[in-house]
Amino acid sequence: MFDICELHEPGTLLEAKRIFRDDPGLKVIAGGTDVLIRLQHGSLAGSGLLSLRNIHELEAIRLEADGTLWVGAMAPFTRIFENDLVRRRCLVLSEAAVSMGGPQIRNVATIGGNICNGAVSADSAAALFALDAHLRLETAEGARNIPIAEFYAGPGQVKLLPGELLVAILIPPASCEGMGGHYIKFAPRKAMDIATLGVAAVCRLEDGRFADLRIGLGVAAPVPIRCAEAEAHALGRPATWETIQEIARKAVLPARARSSWRASKEYREHLIEVLAQRAVAEAVKRAGGCCAH
Repeated sequence: MFDICELHEPGTLLEAKRIFRDDPGLKVIAGGTDVLIRLQHGSLAGSGLLSLRNIHELEAIRLEADGTLWVGAMAPFTRIFENDLVRRRCLVLSEAAVSMGGPQIRNVATIGGNICNGAVSADSAAALFALDAHLRLETAEGARNIPIAEFYAGPGQVKLLPGELLVAILIPPASCEGMGGHYIKFAPRKAMDIATLGVAAVCRLEDGRFADLRIGLGVAAPVPIRCAEAEAHALGRPATWETIQEIARKAVLPARARSSWRASKEYREHLIEVLAQRAVAEAVKRAGGCCAH
């Protein structure tokens, strides 16, 4: 038995927001792959839970009138990976989704829970940073959209206001239309392991040159990050193997890698350069370019 004092299971988003407004101390549970473990370990003993599992409107994946891709916060990773709309428009997100855990975990773990957990190793984070994703956050009183880059406050910490729920992830059309992308997860084991490093790259080419490039990194700093220096260096340059090597070297600059039992600081920095090189090269290929070496 779990040590909880109450459980709320609203059937609508409006009901959930009202419950959370009246009791913002509740712990929100989505798929439960993280919260249930914390309950089992006793770190949330005596908590009240607000379950979102019956709010099916939060599972929607759709295209908005302006071309924005709307991914509901309660969409499980299996659904994201299998969704044709995601695969056609944001293959990098589809690749990140299928890299998350094993099939059983992907069937229940949600993208919203993955983000709100605040873990720097979250497989969706690097891809969403590269895609310039925005987050739709709502309370009973109102709503706001913020860039995902402004959401992380530190390891395991996110900037949710009292009574605020993550409703959806929004990917603007400029972030995916005409873009090639690729996500690479590096872990000691290929199955069901936490990432030692996650790298996502998306790019758009014009006349064989970089018109846009975005690189997101996970487990390279206390929070997921973008590689601003590398991205700026790419603009207007030919999408050649030499340019990609230069980009990869600059991708290491914003990293604040640390040594842990998973990998040393030096090894992580080496991985950043090598995997950024591979991710950008594949993104270029998918964008219609060629960078043979």
